[in-house]
Order: sequence, then C-alpha cells, then structure tokens
Amino acid sequence: MPARTLMVLGSMSSSGKSLIATALCRIYRRRGWTVMPFKAQNMSNNAAVCSGGEIGRAQAVQAFAAQVEPCVDMNPILLKPEADSRSQVVVHGKVWGTFPALEYYRHKKELWQAVTYSLDALRQQADLVIIEGAGSPVELNLRQGDIVNMAVAQYAGAPCILIGDVDCGGIFAQLLGTLMLFDAEERRYLRGFIVNKFRGELELFTAAIAILEERSALPVLGVVPYLRQHGVADEDAVVLEREVDAVSGQTKPEIAVIRFPHISNFDDFDPLIAEPGLCLRYVDSPDQLYPCPKAIILPGTKSTVEDLRWMNKSGLSDRIQQLALQGVSVVGICGGYQMMGSTIHDLQHVESGQDVTPGLNLLPTATSFGAEKSTFRSRARVLARDGFWQCLNGTVIEGYEIHLGHTETSRPLLQIVEQENKEVCILDGCSSADGKIFGTYLHGIFENDHLRRAWLKSLGVSPSPVSFRMRREEAYDRLANAVEAVLDMRLLDRIIEEGVL
Repeated sequence: MPARTLMVLGSMSSSGKSLIATALCRIYRRRGWTVMPFKAQNMSNNAAVCSGGEIGRAQAVQAFAAQVEPCVDMNPILLKPEADSRSQVVVHGKVWGTFPALEYYRHKKELWQAVTYSLDALRQQADLVIIEGAGSPVELNLRQGDIVNMAVAQYAGAPCILIGDVDCGGIFAQLLGTLMLFDAEERRYLRGFIVNKFRGELELFTAAIAILEERSALPVLGVVPYLRQHGVADEDAVVLEREVDAVSGQTKPEIAVIRFPHISNFDDFDPLIAEPGLCLRYVDSPDQLYPCPKAIILPGTKSTVEDLRWMNKSGLSDRIQQLALQGVSVVGICGGYQMMGSTIHDLQHVESGQDVTPGLNLLPTATSFGAEKSTFRSRARVLARDGFWQCLNGTVIEGYEIHLGHTETSRPLLQIVEQENKEVCILDGCSSADGKIFGTYLHGIFENDHLRRAWLKSLGVSPSPVSFRMRREEAYDRLANAVEAVLDMRLLDRIIEEGVL
C-alpha cells in the first residue's frame, strides 16, 4: 500500500516550510513511522551529496531528521542558479543541462515524469511522505508550468497545510489571500494553517486565530514561536543576508567567512557556529576584517571566477593577502580553494570567456576547469605534517565532493581513499609550509571532530568536547519538541488519516 502523504506549503519563500517539514519528519519518526521527505523541485546552491548524486540540502536535513539515508528521489529536480535567469538543472542527482528560465519550462513533460517516478518510489518505501512545496502555490503566471506545488498535491492526493510567516507582517493577506487565489478544486486539498515565527504574547494573538478560522472555515493547527539558533542547517543563503555581522560587546574569538555573491554549501560551517567559545561572522567588505579575525574562510561558490573578480574589485583580496602575510589562518573549501592558487585555467570556457584568471597566490596550486562534475561521498587520509596537521597525519576524515575542475599541487593535504564505497587513490588539497593556510575540495571537513578541534586549538580557541553529530541529533529533537508542543497533533493525525475531503 502506498504511503500516506502530507504536503507543507508556504505562503511565500522563506516562510519556514523547510523547518516545519523537518520537525514533522522527526516527530513522526519518533512515533515509529518510516518517514521520507520529498520536494519535487528545489532551487538552491546549498546542495548535499548522497548515493546517486546531489540533492537540495533541505531534503538531506529532513532525511537525517527522519533517520533515513538521503537519496536522489527525495529531490528529483535541483536548480542551481548561475545567473538571475539561468540555472544548472540537476535531475535524479546528475547534471541534466544549463537552461534559461523560459527554455526550462519547455521541458515540463520530461521533468514531470522524473517527479512522479521519484514520488511513487518513495511511497513504496515509507509509511508517510512529507512533501514540501516551493515559494508560493498561487503564482498565477506560473501555474501552467507547476510541477512542485498543487500539481504534486493533486497527483499524490495529499492533504495540504499552509505556513504563514507572521514575523514579516501581513499574516491575514498571506493565508487568506493564498486561499482566495486557489481555484475550487485546489481548495479541497487545503486542510489547515500554521502560523510561524511568532514573537510576543500568544494571548494577544487569539483574536487573529479566530478571524483566520472564521473567514477561511479552516483550522489553525498551531502558532510556532520564532526559533532562534535552532541548530538545523538552513536551506537558502537568504539567512546569511539577514545576519548581523557584529554583536555588541562580542568578546569571543572570531572566524570570518567571505559571503560570496554565489556562495554555496555554507552549512559547511554549522559545526563552527555550534562551538560555544567561538563567533563566526559572514563578511563582504574589507572593512569587516578589522579587527583581525583568528581565521578567514573562503567557502564554496557556484561561480568561482566571477566571485574572485568580485573579491578583487571590493578590496577583499588585498586584505586577505595582507592578513595571510601577518600569520592569519586562511582556509579554502572547493571554489574557495581554487581561488587560493596561482591561476585558474578555463580553456573550455566552462565558467567564463577568459582562458586564464590569476588567483590569490596563497598556495602553490593551479586549477583547470573541465566539463565533468564530480559528486562523491568520500573518505580521505591526512598527508600533511606541518603545523597543527602533525597531530592529524595519517588519520581518516569524511566529507563529500561536488566540483568542476582539477587542481595540481606539489604539497597535497589529503589522499582521497574512498569515493562512494570504492577504493581510490587521489591527491587532494594543499597546505602551506606552516599549515596555517590550506584548502581542499572536501566539503564537511569541520564535521570531523578531531580535525575541527585540532584546528581550533591551533587558533587559540578552546573547542567543545561534544561531537557535532550529537549536537545535530539534539537539534532535531529540540526542533521537534518545540513544534509538537504547539501543534494540535490529534487534528494533524486525523488530517493525514483522512486525506483530501
């Protein structure tokens, strides 16, 4: 028998549907259900690598919350923006092509087949599939090409819950306006509302709940408080745009992450954010690198050459090179690592029309772009012996690769020994003579507790003895507890059981 389904819709982007879906995955998993997350189409450069390729980070997070292995069927279509109107299209984990928006919609038939195939496959493996929508379900000009919101709900016969963001204001317009724009058939699928990101006294909101229920004839299942520092990986870089770069009276040691215009996989730094004795800041100007941080991280990016040019133009490159000469640790992950060498060669014009782009000259490396994309879950052995790496030499770390190109160096940092459970022998990364400056293609390195702790100690930071994986599990449970405490779970159970009325 195919699994039951529940769809979580949002009144708009960033309403919190990913976080609510994550909470529901953990809530129903704790009840003993086999739960699978699903999102037909995701747009994000924050990807995760699973068996078979890459998917949106949100669905990987939801899978971890549900305590199941992520798979490509959980997010059959991933759009990775390369420009305002062009995206790389990943289907079932593999690059399918790069298209402008208009051309993408012409492929609806093939893409819809990928969506339904994956959803059907998940429903054969689970008791419950938590389906997440995208953006708003009532973008009227896009309704004809919909393959992610109501088209999916109708295909699956999934009852829908609509999330509204009260923190940004206009909650009545969000929820009642969305309901009004549904056609008569679509309204059958909507079974209730959740008000999200509430601050203040709940008693002052009771009249609002009554108005919503009276005007919609639908129940408000709960009011979820604004959850600060929940510890669950964020899906979109929007959260970085809202971050405050400086905290008044901040006395903790600081690590600065460069906020590239095309930043990707920024959840690499969640283990550092979780360190109680450390302050991690995202910066986008050289002025924000005063006073001197303990370390600077160049993260992944979807457009290495373009973001390197942005750094040069902004003055960040000069400031980073200056601080590196003063002994500040500089770390590059993936695209950030590519920038740290002497040159980036792009003879096939994969990223730009320029054959050769000068790098930051922080490491003795040279990168060449190629058309083939590497996506692997990997294990690596530490080769470096300099500086703090001496205590890590020979140890094994885990992570994942997701990159175009190959980087040559005379000072390898790691030896990749396994990719997708297959033995390999590939040199990766590079380290300076004192070990303070290093880069790698391996994402997720800071999730390795022994590596993170050794690096932080070398910076004069006292690391937490608690493992990151334990912190992550605790975060899922905290999130589930907070959401479960405010939702009418009996009503939600009934909605899942009854389906569409």
